[in-house]
Amino acid sequence: MDLKSYIRDVPDFPVPEIMFKDITPVLKEPAALLYVIESFAERYADGLIDLIVGVEARGFLFAAPLALRLGKPLIPVRKKGKLPADTISVSYALEYGEASVEVHIDAIGPGQKILIVDDLLATGGTLAAAAGLVEQAGGEVAGFAVLIELTALEGRARLAPHDLFSLVQY
Repeated sequence: MDLKSYIRDVPDFPVPEIMFKDITPVLKEPAALLYVIESFAERYADGLIDLIVGVEARGFLFAAPLALRLGKPLIPVRKKGKLPADTISVSYALEYGEASVEVHIDAIGPGQKILIVDDLLATGGTLAAAAGLVEQAGGEVAGFAVLIELTALEGRARLAPHDLFSLVQY
């Protein structure tokens, strides 16, 4: 399936000079969304992951159905202040600002193998922060799964040596 035909460019969003890759057309087309989930599920069907982490907010859209499909628990990584119980936190730089993400302190057990899912890999800041949370909690990053990878921003290198699976590259 040509997923690029379902991804729309939105210039100057959220700030000037950013070309935003809008995935809402993928979500609007059930066959495209199913293709994404089934592609991820096929890649990770070997059972070598214990938990799936979805990164707020668009990562949840792929992580939740993937967790159901694979029969794995889903752990949300959220923006600072959004989780109700005790958390651990990591701050990081975005290509257009700064942010912090958190996970519940009891969400990940020692040695658990974690797949981190998001919609897009740009510079790798958000995914690296999620990996930092996993490692702080005692888990092991088993890999990353994203719909879109912006290769010119070299985020893949920032996530090395972990496996990264992307369905669409720009």
